[in-house]
Amino acid sequence: MKRSIRKLWRVPQSSHTPESIYANRKHHRRDFLQSVGAGIAGIGLGAFAGGCNTHTAEEVTKAGAVEAPSGEASEVYPAERNTKFEYGRDETAPDEVARWCNFYEFTSSKEPWRYIEKFQPTPWSFEIDGLCNSPGTFDLDDLFKGFHFEERAYRHRCVERWAMCVPWTGFPLAELLNKAEPKPDAKFVAFETFHRPKECPYVEDNPNLPWPYTEGLTIAEAMNDLAFVATGAYGEPLLKQNGAPVRIVVPWKYGFKSIKSIVRITLTDQQPPTYWNTLQPREYGFEANVNPNKPHPRWSQSQEWMLGTREVFETVIYNGYGEFLGDLYRSA
Repeated sequence: MKRSIRKLWRVPQSSHTPESIYANRKHHRRDFLQSVGAGIAGIGLGAFAGGCNTHTAEEVTKAGAVEAPSGEASEVYPAERNTKFEYGRDETAPDEVARWCNFYEFTSSKEPWRYIEKFQPTPWSFEIDGLCNSPGTFDLDDLFKGFHFEERAYRHRCVERWAMCVPWTGFPLAELLNKAEPKPDAKFVAFETFHRPKECPYVEDNPNLPWPYTEGLTIAEAMNDLAFVATGAYGEPLLKQNGAPVRIVVPWKYGFKSIKSIVRITLTDQQPPTYWNTLQPREYGFEANVNPNKPHPRWSQSQEWMLGTREVFETVIYNGYGEFLGDLYRSA
């Protein structure tokens, strides 16, 4: 029964990011961090989710809704739950996840659902290129026809200390990469999101920031079974604000590593430049594993709080997923 819920790449960093942001990096960082404001610097429970909500859950989810699935896609949702993955705490209400998240292409606030009206996530396709024997382009139908979808109950931990538990629908990233047949010298996997300033108010208003949003993993991280390609959540296609129509989910890392709305995946032998690491390398490392023993330069990472309930938990190394990582981080 369906749930009753809302119905690059070997490029030098100086080339990837506009030269102006380096020539005036202190100025840009200051303005950017001021615009983010309390969203990053003021990590207080009282200021965050569940405060002054003036819109109903129906309004919030309707704002980000995509076209109803048809054909192969209609048979995907809801997918069977993979019971190997469980939260160990209560699942976050879907309206909380729809209401509160980060998507900087649209806004520096925590409510991108207010700014996503122009975003068109269909039709959609993404490329896989770089150091692989079988580069190619995938559209959504290719995913629905070519992969076995399942639901995974993953915890999600933001670097800002808020957390949530979400049932994602999708398939292991390793299965997608294996289709491309990575070459032996591929050491990293780079991800790029869409770049359409006319659909994204924050991008249009801040052209000097290092758009498009980019992220990356080592090839070993990307091939780990935890790394997940998600097209849905809560038994339905992804909402716009949650990364429609296809995103990456890496639950043992801070949330900014789980890039949304991807249009390119590149296999490379060089560590790729990434959005937050480019802006603030001291604060947002490339690896970015959840670790209570490594505080952010401006706040402790020893605790986290849940969207909706505001329940506080002690942060666990690798967000509690260490058993699935094996010897991936021998020196950790």
